[in-house]
Amino acid sequence: MGLADDISAAVTSVVCSDWDIRKGTVVPATEDVKLSNGAVEVDAVYLYADLADSTGLARDFTRTTAAKVIRAYLDATCRVIKARGGQIRSFDGDRVMAVFMGDYKNSSAAKCGLQIHHVVDKIVRPKVEANLPSIMSKGFEIKHCVGIDSGTALIVRGGVRGDNDLVSIGRAPNVAAKLSDIRNGSYRTYITEPVFKKLSDEVKYSAPDKKLMWEGPRTREVGGEEITVYRSSWTWRL
Repeated sequence: MGLADDISAAVTSVVCSDWDIRKGTVVPATEDVKLSNGAVEVDAVYLYADLADSTGLARDFTRTTAAKVIRAYLDATCRVIKARGGQIRSFDGDRVMAVFMGDYKNSSAAKCGLQIHHVVDKIVRPKVEANLPSIMSKGFEIKHCVGIDSGTALIVRGGVRGDNDLVSIGRAPNVAAKLSDIRNGSYRTYITEPVFKKLSDEVKYSAPDKKLMWEGPRTREVGGEEITVYRSSWTWRL
């Protein structure tokens, strides 16, 4: 059989096979999902954290400088995600995706978003500017955005044996990814209405003055759908 025949047989197998779906109570690892037609259904919160203007970073700076900035952002972001109980499941250039599960998943993810904002503003940006002079001299501003949504998703393995990884299929991961693309003033964290409604007061209101840390509701088109979102310019210290 040639390559075309192999691909045809594989595609036929995929589209003609029923999924072997099981409910998941924790974020699965790759080996926990069957390669052929296994799938895990989860009720989870998805968080995407995205560094802004990586195209300009790659265009205007050396590869080594750009790589240091991106790595610094991802390193700091991932440490916050793990500290807040999130499970990191994929990277896409300058963007990281995490999954939160459990009773407090909405509040944990939202708090994570606010803490990522703090870390970028108070640690990543000052350290980068102090040690990479070209960032300052060329006026590059390190900014980011976090998008968060909750819902059910189907986690499957994509690719071929030996070269495959987990893929999350559902509204929540797609919406969270789209929200992380927003570039709007000082707002760095965007959550959907389902996430906002399940926030604990600790994550909804500041202490001790009890100010609402989220602005909204606002309607926004995401992937052709009008959804209700809340946004925040607040930070949360570690």
